[in-house]
Amino acid sequence: MDNEKSNVQSSGGTSTLGQIIWRFVAAAIVLAITAFFTPGFTINNIWALALAAVVLTVIDYLIVRFTGLQASPFGKGFVGFALSAVVLYVTQFFVAGYSISWIAAIIGALVYGVIDYFIPGDNQL
Repeated sequence: MDNEKSNVQSSGGTSTLGQIIWRFVAAAIVLAITAFFTPGFTINNIWALALAAVVLTVIDYLIVRFTGLQASPFGKGFVGFALSAVVLYVTQFFVAGYSISWIAAIIGALVYGVIDYFIPGDNQL
C-alpha cells in the first residue's frame, strides 16, 4: 500500500513539473506570436522572450492569487482584457530587450487573447 502511494506521489510530481514546463512553453510561444503580429511590441532575443514568459506567468499568478481575477482577455471580459494589457505593459520594466507602448499593449492583449484561445497554457496533463 505504501509503495502504491509513493508511485502516485512521484507521478503527481512529474505531472506538476510537466504542467509548469508546458505553461512556460505555451506562454513563450503565445508571447512570441503576439510580439510578431503587434506593431510597437518588440522582443529582442530568445533570452528576453524566455524571461518575459516567466515574468508574465509570475505576475498572472500573483494577480490570480491575491485578487482572484484572471489576467486573460477572455478570462473575465473587460477586466481580464484590461489586466492583460497592463501585465503586458508592466513586464517591460522587469525585462531588458522587451519594449511595448500603451497602444501596442492594448492591441497585444487582443492578439494574445486570440492566440491563447487556440494555444491554452493551463491544460491539465
